[in-house]
Parts: sequence; structure tokens; C-alpha cells
Amino acid sequence: MTYKVLVPDAHRRDLDIERAVTGSLVEYSVHDETDAAAIADAQWQSCDAVLVWHRMRIDAAVVAKLDNCKLVVRVGVGFDNVDVTACKARGITVSNVPNYGTTEVADHAIALMLYLVRGLGSYERRLRADPATGFLAEDVPVVRRIRGSTFGAVGMGRIGTAVVRRAMAHDMTAIYYDPFLPEGHDLGVGVERVGSLEDLLARSDVVSLHTPLNDMTRRMVDDGFLAAMKPGAILINIARGGLVDIDAVERALRSGRLEAAGLDVLPKEPPVPEPALIAAWRGNEPWIAGRFILTPHAAFYSEAGYVDMRTFSAQILIDHLVHGKIRNDVTQ
Repeated sequence: MTYKVLVPDAHRRDLDIERAVTGSLVEYSVHDETDAAAIADAQWQSCDAVLVWHRMRIDAAVVAKLDNCKLVVRVGVGFDNVDVTACKARGITVSNVPNYGTTEVADHAIALMLYLVRGLGSYERRLRADPATGFLAEDVPVVRRIRGSTFGAVGMGRIGTAVVRRAMAHDMTAIYYDPFLPEGHDLGVGVERVGSLEDLLARSDVVSLHTPLNDMTRRMVDDGFLAAMKPGAILINIARGGLVDIDAVERALRSGRLEAAGLDVLPKEPPVPEPALIAAWRGNEPWIAGRFILTPHAAFYSEAGYVDMRTFSAQILIDHLVHGKIRNDVTQ
């Protein structure tokens, strides 16, 4: 039997990695779209499974077309672009791929922090402008000693734990807040657990986000969140862009309440039209110089991690469609 798998938003259309896993068992219909309406209803209706990246929303209207679908695989960890409730109501399993890229994402979070606290952007700009007069260590924003400072993780799952381990390797004191983990989890990881988000924000010199995006966490980083942070603190987000009110970050940076921010993800990707924060950063406005760094939703990426992500996605397809095995079911 050959199974029909719809890939609606593959920005790379070769699928060589996936085909190496699934062979002749799967017939792929591959598109590079962000609007579900650009794909014929017949393809949605006839597919046995959907392999979706992060650029297409599988909302309730799309799910209503999935007459034959048994499985939606989100090629990645976050699944906020899939209406899990609608899928569950129609008996469609939704699986994600949590077992790839953990180390890459954790490394990226620490890299953003180090870029800011070691003044790399400021030093590079000075030296590019003039290698003679720019050959100076002093008088740059943010640069500080991180040994002995406090790193606060909001969320302590796989990636949060990996990031905290790296922060501790830099001689930082680590704390975390995660109300969804069982009591005693802190004893297993050897990291102090705080009882409230407010406590974490008040104590942390660096706050790093590691939560899923849902109705509870959407725009959690707002004016109130930022005002509750320790003066001079740094914000890092390598989780989901929708966690952060980007305009609130601009206000907090501009006022000086927030010392610096490193973002890999944004509420809208790519950021068009441009938020005020990114416009100021791109315009090299003096107030933001050395205090902000943005990367293009790239924390997950390495060639090895990319292969893992796509390989594991294809394996989940085969396990479910051929062998009836359900993996990483997020509808439960």
C-alpha cells in the first residue's frame, strides 16, 4: 500500500531525507505555501497524513477538510500552528519531533547572552569603522562579568535544562520556574526551583524563555513582566515568538528598564511590516547599539540537527501509518 502525505509548506522541496526513510511506502505532494487555500481541497481531503513545518496554519477550517487524514506531524517541537483540539475531535493524531536540536538551541541561547555581555557587536562595529581608534575595550554597553550572576529559566523541559547546564558551566547561579513539573524535580536536576514567576524575575540577571506557546503564555512578556524584572536584566527568547510583546520590549529597552535582549523568534516571521524595535536596530540608533541581537529563527539549525528533524519526522509517519505506533502524541 502507498500512503499519500501532503507537505504544504516545505521551503525545501527535495524531500530526499524523508524519501530515504519512507521509500516507496509514501507518495508525497509537496508545496511551498503559507496559505492553505493555495492548495486544492482534493489534496487535503485525500491525504493520509500531513507533514507540516511552521509556516502553515492547520486551523479548524483546514482540519475540516481532512476526510482521510490519520496523522499530522509537526516538523519541529512547537505545534502552536496546529489546532490540536480540532484534530482530536476528528480522531487525528498530532505528533511533534522533540528529540532533535536540543543542544543547538541551548548553545544558541548562551551564544545570544555572551554576544551581549561580552560586547561583541559593539567591538565589531568599532573596529569595522576604524581599526585604530576602535581598538578600545572600555565604554561599551552591557559588558559585565557573568560569574556569580543569576540565570533564570522560565520552563525547565529538555531545552530549559540544557540551557541551565550551560549557564552553570559559566559559573552562573541558576534558578527556574515551572509550575507543571512534579515536586522533587529540582532535586533531580540539582537546580533551585522558585515558587513564582515574580520571584524569578526579581532575582534573575538573565531571564531565558523555555515555554510552549498557548493561551496561557501568549504575550506573557508584556509591560508588567518587563517591569517586574530586576533592573539591568537581559531577556533571551529562543522559544516561540508569540511569547513576547515586541513593542513592550522596545519600550523597556528605550527607557533603560531592560538592559538588553536577544531574540531568535518573533511574533511575525519574517517581521514585515517592521516593528519599531527592529527598525531602530537596523537603523543603528544610538540608544539600542550593543543592546539587542536578532537571529532568524535559526537556533534549531545545524546540518546534523536538520537531518535529525526530517529523519525523525519521516520515521513517525511510517511508525503510525504502517505499524500503527503512535509517537509524541500532543493531543492527549
